[in-house]
Amino acid sequence: MNSLKKLTKKQLFLPIFSMILVMLINVIYDIACGQAPLSFFTITIKNGVLYGRLIDILNRGSEAAILSIGMTLVVSSSAGTDISVGSVMSLYGGMCCMLLAGYGNVNVSEYAVPLIVGIGAGLLVTCVCGLFNGFLVAYLNIQPMVATLILWSAGRAIGLLLCNSQIVYVRVPSFQHIGSYIGFMPTPIIVAAICIVVATLVLRMTALGTYIQSVGINKKASRIAGFNSAKIILMCYVICGLCAGLAGMVATSRIYSADTNNIGLNMELDAILAVALGGNSLGGGKFNLAGSIIGAYTIQAIDTTLLALGVSTAQSPVFKAIVVILIVVIQSQPAKDFFKKLTSKKNAVKEAAQA
Repeated sequence: MNSLKKLTKKQLFLPIFSMILVMLINVIYDIACGQAPLSFFTITIKNGVLYGRLIDILNRGSEAAILSIGMTLVVSSSAGTDISVGSVMSLYGGMCCMLLAGYGNVNVSEYAVPLIVGIGAGLLVTCVCGLFNGFLVAYLNIQPMVATLILWSAGRAIGLLLCNSQIVYVRVPSFQHIGSYIGFMPTPIIVAAICIVVATLVLRMTALGTYIQSVGINKKASRIAGFNSAKIILMCYVICGLCAGLAGMVATSRIYSADTNNIGLNMELDAILAVALGGNSLGGGKFNLAGSIIGAYTIQAIDTTLLALGVSTAQSPVFKAIVVILIVVIQSQPAKDFFKKLTSKKNAVKEAAQA
């Protein structure tokens, strides 16, 4: 009993339990449909590329996983969320494809500028977006949701202006590689893995992770201790903007076009949900990056499972809303107090019975 209690208190318990639960639902569904019990975990090679539901989850969940890195740092440092990441992804697509195609062109088969220029300019713009959000939050003390609401509404509109309100297609194989395959491996999985490894190494091998958590727990105390709280929060928003740009790079290359109306649409909700599902408090402070990554892929697993069960993409947000409600309730202080009181009563009854 004590070992189970210690296990449930682990920060990674909720995300791992959620992932196992989703996998179990898939196994039960496969058995009910007459398929092999472990067909969900089957990975094969078809047409020279990896194929399977697990590969599809890792591939399609790459954007959410990358976004969850930046969102985790923002939530931890500022006790708020960046709701502009979806629009910033769209803005990256607009800037990158507009440069690669040449202003005014909507369908090209060769670059107007080198590929690295288009990608670099897109990432630079997203970092500037993060800088803008961070300045409003860190130096003007505007609430994060209100501050990022500006680019949430304006970012996508700016992308539309860059593309003259049209979908700009860049039909060049080297541009499509980022969102397709390198050999047999989906490139988005590689991009997400690199981002996760780099973020993990930076947070573990430097004091940045400690600084972020300290500022998130108590900004005033951190400033007294010698930390520049404003710069740390600003840095987190810039990193979040960069992550949005990288996610936008994958999403744009996946469809080899700048569909600024749809790229990154509602992705900010998945990023926030990934952080919450990862066992991180939305009130800031201590964070667990691994939990957020697991949470991001769990959300994609839920989407894939709902599609397999015949639920349309228009109805899936209802189930996500239910998940959000359950997470919020579980993390609320009254719920924690209730379970704590219930556990203490059970222990008291058990001790009375033994006496």
